[in-house]
Amino acid sequence: MAKHTIPKILEGKTNFEDRFVPDRAELEGLVQELKKNDLKVVLTQGVFDLVHEGHALYLEAAKSHGDVLIVGVDSDEFTKKRKGPNRPIVPQSERVKMLIHLRHVDIVTIREAKDDIGELIRLIKPDVLITSSSTEDFKKDLGAGTYNGYCGKIITLPPQATTSTTARIRNLTIEGAEKLAAELKKLTEEFIGKIRNG
Repeated sequence: MAKHTIPKILEGKTNFEDRFVPDRAELEGLVQELKKNDLKVVLTQGVFDLVHEGHALYLEAAKSHGDVLIVGVDSDEFTKKRKGPNRPIVPQSERVKMLIHLRHVDIVTIREAKDDIGELIRLIKPDVLITSSSTEDFKKDLGAGTYNGYCGKIITLPPQATTSTTARIRNLTIEGAEKLAAELKKLTEEFIGKIRNG
């Protein structure tokens, strides 16, 4: 195994250099080492854009199913492919750092657009795969049992908060549009008033 060490990963400090593992060969070696030490590996994946309470609760629930939680974060390119051209709001480098600061996350890696949605699952072969019931593009594969042979167990969690990143973005967009409409109305009224008053 390369530079990543199990004690530094599990000691509870940020240890960014040890806990961010983008290289696939290093990640695979690290997972093998964790399993040799009888540590139960949990995997979850997603965008984690505008990290909020629901994300934190979801990751805490995910971690409760094992000893080490690995989070696959969608790259900016992959996020655009899955969520549309205006996403992510927060760039991947910042999303990775935010997740590494969360106490229930042990290892973070990146899911690239060139890889299919199951690439990390096949590589890590987690003892437990955690999915969210709100992840639409994954439901078909799960329903078909595509990943059953790669995972000890697959658990689907419900959303952990009353809001979602998409809902927050929608609210911000609506609020911004309302402010813009009010400003345009004010400017239009002032302009019409100037024309009338000559």
